[in-house]
Amino acid sequence: MNHLHHAEPVQAPDHECGSHSHNHEKAHQLQTSCESCACAAVAFEPIAAPSQGKAETWHIPNMDCPVEEKEIRQVLAGIQGIHSLSFHLSSRSLIIDASEAAKEKAREAIKKAGFKPETIEAKKAGPGHDHAQSRPAWKLGIAFAIALSVEILHFSAPETFLFQIPAFILAVSAIVLAGASVYFNGLRSLLRGQLNISALMAVAVTGAFILGQWAEAAMVMVLYAIAELIEAHCVDRARHAIRKLLSLAPKTAELRLPDGQWDQTPVENILPGQAIRVKPGERIPLDGIVLSGHSAVNQMPITGESIPVAKILGDTVYAGSINESGVLELGVTAPANDTLLARIITTVEQAQEKRAPIQRFIDRFAAIYTPAIFAIALAVAALAPFLAGWAWQDAFYRALVLLVIACPCALVIATPLTVVSGLTAAARDGILIKGGIYLEEARKLKAIAFDKTGTITQGHPVLVAVEVTAKTASRERILNWAAAMTSRSNHPVSRAIFKGIQSDDESGAIENVTETAGKGVEAIIGSNKLALGSAGWMNERGLITPELDARLQAWEESGYTVSLLASGNAVLALFAVADMIRANSAEAVKTLISRKIAPVMLTGDNPLTAQAIASQAGITEVKSGLLPQDKLAAIETLRAQYRHIAMVGDGINDAPALAAADIGIAMGGAGTDIAMETADIVIMNDDLRRVADLIHLSRQTFRTLQQNIGIALGIKLIFFALALIGQTSMWMAVFADVGATLIVVGNGLRLLRWKSRFTSA
Repeated sequence: MNHLHHAEPVQAPDHECGSHSHNHEKAHQLQTSCESCACAAVAFEPIAAPSQGKAETWHIPNMDCPVEEKEIRQVLAGIQGIHSLSFHLSSRSLIIDASEAAKEKAREAIKKAGFKPETIEAKKAGPGHDHAQSRPAWKLGIAFAIALSVEILHFSAPETFLFQIPAFILAVSAIVLAGASVYFNGLRSLLRGQLNISALMAVAVTGAFILGQWAEAAMVMVLYAIAELIEAHCVDRARHAIRKLLSLAPKTAELRLPDGQWDQTPVENILPGQAIRVKPGERIPLDGIVLSGHSAVNQMPITGESIPVAKILGDTVYAGSINESGVLELGVTAPANDTLLARIITTVEQAQEKRAPIQRFIDRFAAIYTPAIFAIALAVAALAPFLAGWAWQDAFYRALVLLVIACPCALVIATPLTVVSGLTAAARDGILIKGGIYLEEARKLKAIAFDKTGTITQGHPVLVAVEVTAKTASRERILNWAAAMTSRSNHPVSRAIFKGIQSDDESGAIENVTETAGKGVEAIIGSNKLALGSAGWMNERGLITPELDARLQAWEESGYTVSLLASGNAVLALFAVADMIRANSAEAVKTLISRKIAPVMLTGDNPLTAQAIASQAGITEVKSGLLPQDKLAAIETLRAQYRHIAMVGDGINDAPALAAADIGIAMGGAGTDIAMETADIVIMNDDLRRVADLIHLSRQTFRTLQQNIGIALGIKLIFFALALIGQTSMWMAVFADVGATLIVVGNGLRLLRWKSRFTSA
């Protein structure tokens, strides 16, 4: 089931995704493939250029945000022999495909830029080590105590040479303990013409020393280092929250050996096709199919459902789920590194790398903002003494304060952390979102188009009504005949009738079974020649009376498919079969309407059935009798009417429409692989109420993004004004920036506590 992987080319241009023209082209390709019955041949992953070297994964502990990724890209830009670069901020890693000589040059260039690449095997690349570990907390504690003592000396000791010497020594000690690497990295960045945060800190500290402000220099560096430590821990918490799900899957499993004995075996040593045993109360270690036993399984880590699901012979179970009751023997279907749980985590991590539109805007804004503040600071230092009459030393100091304020940390971290928290919360609730863009854009939806079969309905017919019309045989005997007639057919309607009757008595041997495609089946049971089939087929036989026709019409208007059992010239019984509406569909539609989102049904079914199901679901706008290309055209029409639309579907015939919609949403339980590959979002438990949850989460995420950006910019504007009138110091500016960073980080992490507003049914 590789449909959960949502691949993208390495070094893809950072542009807006999901454009109408791009979606339409993708939809046309899918439509063509579907029409030619070659869906399995559709390639969803980009074809990469052939590698001429060996790809390696490098862990870079202090690569935290897009600004640092950009720095590394810049230093590697001129190196010949690099074929591709793929950055993953969620794991602080870089996959580099290059010749050995180019790798060596790249490693040295990254080190010179102030980063520490550590070569690791790609398959072993995990979430990485905390950035904070490179600067232990105890060192920062000592550095803060020293910096505080320098502040005390500055305010209490007379400004004599005797007291300045210990202040100078203590300040240098604090800077060395807290951020010597930051200082020298900043100097190297300045030599390369880069204005990153390290460069700003280096300029501020150097300027403070030139002015004799030892206490300012020490406190600036120490507060910045503490801010980095806290920020790194918070970012790790958000980025690695989803990976904690991996710990839910046991590390060992009870494996059946060739001699029939059971042995505890590490899961990584167990191969697909082998059998494992899971006892009541244990977590399921690997994906598998039930070979024997039956139980209730809690699938909350996978689907977000809180109510256990019954599992019997042939059913699929997933790693990380909890076996609630009976003993299960399972046939393993995937290795430990390719379970559905592992693929969900991989998909979410890949989604974290795809920046939402507001995140790309902030990245571009920060790239302009920092140089602009730097230019203003230079202007203050050079021109304020002439234009405002400030003393040179005062102007220089205020310019340094402005440089500290220019730190874009809170602004840059505000968006990715919030988006990552939203993606993680959604995944834990059974909503798999393949990119931050879809999480952000879902709030704009004005209409949602739903496929009928398998989306609004359960996707398989069930027997809903039986009416016996004959008086020549008992009801029990007639039902037994119907069971015998349908027991040998694989047609969905026949299977529904057989399962609904649940009879083991065939009332005599069945002979001369003949099935006519699209019509029904004939057979002889005992001395009775019977036929079971569609109303049209019975009408051809002249068996439909006006009274019976009226009854058939009433059932068909209710959305039922009716089959009739006849013997000779008499109809014995009517069997109404229907694909029943899902239990939560009506509630989901009602919730969407309350949020001013228009629901629309797109289906290939006949108008009567479509209208009946739509009425039960509460949908008034229905388009029926649609082929895949018709659904695609309907999506374009709806876009012209509503501007922002989503498509929810589960089948191959929905793939073109899923691709053409602004957001494609697939049903993960009942859906086909191609639908889930094409979709931007997958609802893992097939509960349509998760669509309403998605929109609620999207709106909450966007509100949080707005709050964080407002907080970050607001605090900077306040201190910018205070700096110009000389009412703040460098360390106070750093302290304010630290405060802003912690506020936006904490606000973004609140999304990790987001829960569905609905209880699972």
